[in-house]
Amino acid sequence: MIIDDAGGLVFRPPSEARSFILRVTIGCSHNTCRFCDMYKASKFRIRPMEEIEGIIERGAYAMPFIRRIFLADGDALVLPTDKLIAIMKKCYEKFPNLNRIGAYATPADLVRKTPEELKRLREAGLAIVYMGIESGDDDVLKLVDKGTTAALTIEAGKKALAAGMKLSTMILLGLGGQERTKEHALHTAQVVSAINPTMLSALSLIIPHEVPLYQDVVEGTFTPLTARGFLKELDMILRHTEMTKPCIFRSNHVSNLLPVGGTLPMDKEKMLAALERYIPQVDDTLPLLNDNGNF
Repeated sequence: MIIDDAGGLVFRPPSEARSFILRVTIGCSHNTCRFCDMYKASKFRIRPMEEIEGIIERGAYAMPFIRRIFLADGDALVLPTDKLIAIMKKCYEKFPNLNRIGAYATPADLVRKTPEELKRLREAGLAIVYMGIESGDDDVLKLVDKGTTAALTIEAGKKALAAGMKLSTMILLGLGGQERTKEHALHTAQVVSAINPTMLSALSLIIPHEVPLYQDVVEGTFTPLTARGFLKELDMILRHTEMTKPCIFRSNHVSNLLPVGGTLPMDKEKMLAALERYIPQVDDTLPLLNDNGNF
């Protein structure tokens, strides 16, 4: 649900489908990831407080029943802490039934904030942050210009959890191509295990012709995974995770071939068994851009 006249496409996590989308920034401050075209059409800007307050007022008038708010666009936590707290205070004042605020957060955003700032944000009502891990392999992260490292991603995730926030993380199957599928899978499993997030979602890489990574495919330096390759990579990641606390796992995004779900570590063997049954049945010859629907 959104009341906004700013340009550009709007994105939110699936779990925020019923949330009021409050765009405190437009676009993404990083916006150079070579696999992503989500915010390429939007010039990044931080919205002034009066503009944000106007949207809150209009939203509260039209939808006073709202229980959740999601702060968009790509990395709302790039805002100064005091401004974020002022925005959330206004939200809680105007929406009487509000019980949760969430936001995307890049690893750089979380590392930049001090532990005290993150605790203040949690106390002000920021209950959940969504962080894209994408890969735990430093070579892959460099290849796609993610702007972070495995070590910084681990630090960021741990800081969010230590502040009392729920942490929902995303990994991207196929991001290392056939060239680094093993390294991508094993190092991603290491990073995920080190963080032990509240939730973990696996999505499959989509390579539209508009993203820079597509040129690597054309030039033959990046070979997309096959359908079987995507599932084998997911199997390898799950097989090597070592969670010490419950982590809800899902691979039910529309980009994925097989929806697998459960709670790690308790349901690991059940999910691996589902993958083992299905892997031999799918193609292992055709590299997939996955840009015209899922497989």
